[in-house]
Amino acid sequence: MPIPLREDVAYIILKKINESGQKMHDVSFDAKDFVGRSLTQTELLGHLDYLNQKQFIKAEFTGNAYANQEDVPDAVDAKEFDLRIANSFGAPDGPLPHLITFKAAELTEKGRKILERMEENPPEALNEGPSVPIATDDMPFLEKVAIRANLEDIFDARDVTEVVFRTMRDMMTKEASDRVAEELHEPAEPTEDKALQNEIADLWNDTNPITRFLSRVRPPLKIKSGTFLFRINQEAGLPRAVGAETVIKAVFWATKDELSEERIKEIASFLPDEIRQFWNEA
Repeated sequence: MPIPLREDVAYIILKKINESGQKMHDVSFDAKDFVGRSLTQTELLGHLDYLNQKQFIKAEFTGNAYANQEDVPDAVDAKEFDLRIANSFGAPDGPLPHLITFKAAELTEKGRKILERMEENPPEALNEGPSVPIATDDMPFLEKVAIRANLEDIFDARDVTEVVFRTMRDMMTKEASDRVAEELHEPAEPTEDKALQNEIADLWNDTNPITRFLSRVRPPLKIKSGTFLFRINQEAGLPRAVGAETVIKAVFWATKDELSEERIKEIASFLPDEIRQFWNEA
């Protein structure tokens, strides 16, 4: 079934690819890029595929966004793919999901020219839809995490923050962990709800008394980047559309706002390579 092409979606895609890097580079699209657009994953991938076929972008794909049922593999290891879309009949989730991955892209000269024309005369549809919420420095900690991680509410933000903090803390010495806690005494969320009346330090030290005790008595663990990501995926209860990397970066970004440069550098020294990169870039 054909996917109707929309100028506003094409503009957003071209603009993000252009702004996120030059030459072939990783590009990550998420829900906040298309707030108010009523865009499905199938439609997004259809636009990416079309722009690639028409040589506005040069992209690396796995699969075919316009696949028919015969194109659907009988058995696929879902862990090898980043994005999942249903088959070409457009169901949000089908019994035979066709899997496709958008790995990396760059704008072609043709794409740059059309983006320049669109920037001079942006699509009218961009004026429709709600404004995108932006996390700011003066926003409460858990709200920052919720917005950056595309979480529905601050209870989810609290839960994922504790798991990310726990995994970070497990790699640190007790003395280093205490130094971090000393700098995290701001309220996590100003509220009358007792379930959320914690300082950020309470989340760092862990609200579970048994887990908190174990963290105090066992030596630091050596955790590889893959294990760090696995723990977040397994323990944080992430919504289906939210990945571990997204919530880790959100928690890191919000946490660094609360810390001194000395603590920021100290935490980085305990993190494994890929996770340390997330921390440094947050």
